[in-house]
Amino acid sequence: MNPTRRAAYGTLAGIGGTLALSGLRQALAWVGLVQETAPEQVVDRLEELGLAEDWWPGAQRLLTVAAHLAYGTGIGAALGLLRRERGGPAEEAAVGSALGLLAWGAGWATWLPLTGVHSPPWTQRTPKVLLPVLDHAVFGAVWGLLYRALGRRGA
Repeated sequence: MNPTRRAAYGTLAGIGGTLALSGLRQALAWVGLVQETAPEQVVDRLEELGLAEDWWPGAQRLLTVAAHLAYGTGIGAALGLLRRERGGPAEEAAVGSALGLLAWGAGWATWLPLTGVHSPPWTQRTPKVLLPVLDHAVFGAVWGLLYRALGRRGA
């Protein structure tokens, strides 16, 4: 499969993975395990910097959703470029989960702390720091299965 098609399929799979991650986050919020998501923390940081302080709540919510989808689709496209081979469903779910964890580690250990959104995960003293790991493993598994399905369909 050529790089353009891999990136396109990765992007589409990234949308699906992001929706799955969002659904899991909503379920975790419903049971009280998640108070604020990373995209919400990013928008909060923008407010602190004065870049979104006068926005009405609907615009802030739209920015949060747009940032979440943009990040998920961008990560999906990058993963599509990284993933050159295809395997069976179990392999794709496992590889996708590993890539999802790679995406989590890259964001949570670098640009999110550097921009002041939150502290690095190794400095946090709560088991809730593990919830984004679960989120991103689910994102990756869904991404892998969708990427596989799209590749089979386009083959």
